[in-house]
Amino acid sequence: METVVVTDPPRADVEDAAALGEYGVATVHEALGRVGYLGPEFRPAWAGARIGGTAVTVLCWPGDNLMIHVAVEQCRPGDVLVVATNSPTTDGLFGELFATALAHRGVRGVVLASGVRDVAELREMGFPAWSRAVSAQGTVKATAGAVNVPVTLGGQLVRPGDVVVADDDGVMVVPRGDVSRALSASQARVEKEAASRAAFQAGELGLDRYGLRDRLKEFGLEYLSYEDHQARDGR
Repeated sequence: METVVVTDPPRADVEDAAALGEYGVATVHEALGRVGYLGPEFRPAWAGARIGGTAVTVLCWPGDNLMIHVAVEQCRPGDVLVVATNSPTTDGLFGELFATALAHRGVRGVVLASGVRDVAELREMGFPAWSRAVSAQGTVKATAGAVNVPVTLGGQLVRPGDVVVADDDGVMVVPRGDVSRALSASQARVEKEAASRAAFQAGELGLDRYGLRDRLKEFGLEYLSYEDHQARDGR
């Protein structure tokens, strides 16, 4: 592991990041072609949070949160701290004291490939956190890692300055160069879903709206009355 702190990397626009956060994970993920999702194991510490921010990345050793302390200094308003470890761990690397320091700096939330603790306090102060585990297991501060280098969480590469979107559906990453496309595609999806919602409220079926009815035979699906089905099966 390279032990380095990269200072002031280029970031996506923080307002664009916030706008993607308002669209939400499911919308942005679908709009971009179902890419960037970290997977179902990343869950919010408390329900209802929704954020979009620019990534400050951290690479720690398991059970060691030294580099989170180092990373706090590199955070700006609108950032999201993204913490990876160089081998799997569920230890509680992050809690209420870190959240207090980050909130003072305008950080929008944290995503950890490890564990989080002090959940009640995080919920009370309204600081959003997503992690792979909730764990009271403590940590040491003994080994150097890296800040603002590319890291991998849930099979997804997160580079410093990328946009992280997180809500009750999980977490996803939008590469910095893809933000403009993500915004326009997400807005188009919102408008399309609004039209579909109105149609469903008026009684239209998805089978008809999405042109699926004529394709059912291609899928090998047939309709039988109850009597015909019973007769065919010899019941």
